[in-house]
Amino acid sequence: MTTSINLITPPGELLELIESARRPLLIAHIAPDGDAIGSLLAAGILLHYLGKEPLLACQDRVPVTLRFLPFQDQIKSDVRDFDPDVVIAVDSSDPSRMGAIYDPDRFYQAPLVVIDHHVTNVHFGDINWVEPSCCAAAEMIYYLMRALDVTPTKELASCLLTGLVTDTRGFRTANTTARVVGIASKLMEAGAPLNRITENALNSRSYDLISLWGRVLGTVQRDGGIISVSNERAMREDLNGIIRADGVVSFILGAYAAKVAVVLTELPEGKIECSFRARPGSDVATIALQLGGGGHPLASGCTVEGTLPDVRQQVFALLRETNAWAE
Repeated sequence: MTTSINLITPPGELLELIESARRPLLIAHIAPDGDAIGSLLAAGILLHYLGKEPLLACQDRVPVTLRFLPFQDQIKSDVRDFDPDVVIAVDSSDPSRMGAIYDPDRFYQAPLVVIDHHVTNVHFGDINWVEPSCCAAAEMIYYLMRALDVTPTKELASCLLTGLVTDTRGFRTANTTARVVGIASKLMEAGAPLNRITENALNSRSYDLISLWGRVLGTVQRDGGIISVSNERAMREDLNGIIRADGVVSFILGAYAAKVAVVLTELPEGKIECSFRARPGSDVATIALQLGGGGHPLASGCTVEGTLPDVRQQVFALLRETNAWAE
């Protein structure tokens, strides 16, 4: 039996701009996850199929767990020699998420398109296609592909399915709708290997990352319904450049007492990266937004200037203002 999917239609002005573009620059957000990289690659494959000459860019390296994806080695961190006629920000809720890749003074003549699913998106583009009902930016690229009447190749389907799998944590989050499962089924029919994607993107990690997890988990604290850990720079000096303890925030949220989980990561130049996760019924996006970040009600983040103790105090004060964090 054929699964029917209620498609979301991209804005007409976006479709017209894509049709007319020749040299699009596609940008994924800093510290990219599976949805950022999967959506970036899928959009690039799609535009190349349409006869465009896209350049794919991201300030930070592709995570090791995502280097199984096709064409990931073509993502650039230097775009100084590229003159785009349109810039497309994928999976970014505000301009800072594009990092150093986007230079507004240089690209002012190229229209800026935003394709994103975060409820906290600030609509910073000339064309803003923001769909908070979507579980991932990859879901939106799927609708774009269908609107442009393109049949997915195995490579395109694999990138899209990776975005869906990672942003739903293997189809386990509250935004995993019947529509999303239907799309995943279509992508698997096109050749996307669900088992390989899940194994690489969700179940694989380096020895250095496991070592960092061990050190970070040694700092675990509980304050009512708040479970937190700290990722200090000194903890990772011998870990070959690894910075983030990827996945640990979801792990500590699994504690029975947890209603919200927080990971505070000490970055260079006096900045602290805050990653939030919450159980259904809570909303950490508003807190992240107050601190200059954004995301989803159940998964958000921000970067704050200050020392780790000071930022911890500031973050916890905001969390305690909501009774949802009390026992």
